[in-house]
Amino acid sequence: MPRMLDVSDEVRAEIGDEEADRLLAGENAPGSYDCTSCRTQGDSEQERTSTVLFIGDETAVLAFAHATCLPSQVVQVTEEQLQGAVKSINGDTADLAPDKVVPEQAVLGVTSGLVLIAGELHPALVVEPTGPIARPGATGRGDDFLPLLIEQGFMPLTAIESVPPVLHGWSVLLAVGQLHAVLQPSANGGQPVAWWQAHQPLQVTEGWRAAANKHQQVLMFAAPVGSIGRQPREDLLRDALDKAAANGKLVAAAMPLAGT
Repeated sequence: MPRMLDVSDEVRAEIGDEEADRLLAGENAPGSYDCTSCRTQGDSEQERTSTVLFIGDETAVLAFAHATCLPSQVVQVTEEQLQGAVKSINGDTADLAPDKVVPEQAVLGVTSGLVLIAGELHPALVVEPTGPIARPGATGRGDDFLPLLIEQGFMPLTAIESVPPVLHGWSVLLAVGQLHAVLQPSANGGQPVAWWQAHQPLQVTEGWRAAANKHQQVLMFAAPVGSIGRQPREDLLRDALDKAAANGKLVAAAMPLAGT
């Protein structure tokens, strides 16, 4: 059965028309797979699926992702990242390399909370990855999470004293009182795509939802791994945010609310 696969032009150029056509015909594509982005199971017979080609110095590895998580693309990685991978791809994937593995990927941890700014409570999301975020094609072990967000329009903060500016094109999807996704503009100008998507919709408090409905926007704060941590109370979360800002490790933006 043909799969619901997306094979981008750049992936096709790397793997060749013959291999791409076999994938699209369902000959070499998996039915079910573990999404290389969110790590949850996908089914290429039931939902749109992206082909993601990781290319190292000597090895090329084809992986699969929910189309809502990642577009079909070629990702340049180091050979060390490929060899140090943590998850094997199913054996029925395209036979492009001897090491059928995907590189370890950091997961974005998202916490919701209310943040007091100028005497008023604002709904906020705090994003912190579980590991360093490398720029695609980077060869070092540095963390480019904040620089990448600043390039997208996020504002570096040294203190949380005022509401950050609105980041146009981004939005926070709230549906039936639950948090579903953070959406960003599509690269080709089409429908927004998920920058982060909850594995399962996240519950938010009544106070958070009320503040979101009042302001019709959500503040998003982001910090590199190890800057915030999981804080059990909002006052401790605020302390961690203030400390991250003072250390130059915090960026923020306001995003319109999508949904209800």
